Amino acid sequence: MSKIILSADTTCDLGDVLKERYNVNFYPLHIILGGKQYQDGVDIKADQIYEAYKTQKILPKTAAVNPNEYIDYFKKWVDEGYEVIHINLASGISSSYQNCCIAAEELGNVYPVDSYNLSTGTGLLVLEAADRIAKGMPATQIQQELNALRSNVHASFILDTLTFLHAGGRCSALAALGANVLNIKPCIEVDNTSGKMGVGKKYRGSLNKVLRNYTLDKLKDRKDLKLDRVFITHSGISDERIEIVKNTIEEIADFKEILITRAGCTISAHCGPNTLGVLFMTE
Repeated sequence: MSKIILSADTTCDLGDVLKERYNVNFYPLHIILGGKQYQDGVDIKADQIYEAYKTQKILPKTAAVNPNEYIDYFKKWVDEGYEVIHINLASGISSSYQNCCIAAEELGNVYPVDSYNLSTGTGLLVLEAADRIAKGMPATQIQQELNALRSNVHASFILDTLTFLHAGGRCSALAALGANVLNIKPCIEVDNTSGKMGVGKKYRGSLNKVLRNYTLDKLKDRKDLKLDRVFITHSGISDERIEIVKNTIEEIADFKEILITRAGCTISAHCGPNTLGVLFMTE
């Protein structure tokens, strides 16, 4: 049986508990804030980004992992006779996947997967890979099956404010002002054929009410849910609001696990605090 290492970009947002449980290795994307470079989740956390914006009105830029970094990262395992499966942030929003492919071609025995997703949308594929590794499936087959599963991953988020999207140049000042004044909370949908993001339904009202209605919209009346697991992933939000979403999920579907994680710096930098998503797979 081949020895397989499971790896992913930190943007899979699985957190330390699931990292240990499924024996996943993470490689951090770069965060550039105030002229200094950091590693996502290693020497900077999302709350530091929020504080920098609050006190200095600055936001970070994010940068992909370059090919040489991936080569150095994978080489120790390849030299020891391991195969490596690495799940990347979507190629539609980052060059990390392309750079990972360059490293894979250079080294051999590395199998990159373009998740076509972000945050725990990518994380769902990481856990699918872990399940297959545990069953003894070969790396080439795992790569093929993950590629086939990408379109079954559904990821979306509710934004409490458009301030961070506007500050990062991703929406107009007028749109941000209008949404904030009218108390509109848009649903950001991830296209699972590219990883690019678009605006879905626009909700209005208190965040507590919006989060419940959003969860109902995503899960109610679906007959094709894969009930192994569902993620509630947030960028920093109250336990009360997480509980509202968790309780709503439990009303609708009998998932074996409801996993709660916090998004890292790369995702949080663009969405701001009080963002929450429900991420799941279908059959």
